[in-house]
Amino acid sequence: MIWTRPVALNDLNALSGGLTAHLGIVFTEIGDDFVRATMPVTPQHHQPMGLLHGGANVALAETLGSVGGALSCGEGKTCVGLEINANHVRAVRNGTVTGTARPLHRGATTHVWEIRIDDEAGRLVCISRLTLAVVQRRA
Repeated sequence: MIWTRPVALNDLNALSGGLTAHLGIVFTEIGDDFVRATMPVTPQHHQPMGLLHGGANVALAETLGSVGGALSCGEGKTCVGLEINANHVRAVRNGTVTGTARPLHRGATTHVWEIRIDDEAGRLVCISRLTLAVVQRRA
């Protein structure tokens, strides 16, 4: 297991606010080396052509990777985003997407996380890579 502190879904969902709450992102599973969440696809999540907005995918990806990084840092540390990229490979008009974040690298100063976002049929919608800086946690 990669988590350096106890983590419970209820706690993650209770902390969610701001953009995470606005987008309806809900943490659904924590495994030994991954964190997973869902996001509804409604007209509020659409771009002008009626498809899931790429920015919503990126917000889901960064939420998952940042939470995963923060929970797997050492004592007194946390992670903040440095860079994110995303390839949008399938359009979604409605339903729910599920994102799963797993680390590719967890170093002393940086983390790299891969976030896969799938549709309800398990088909890849977006693949993202997030680079995080490991920093001292502030009080």
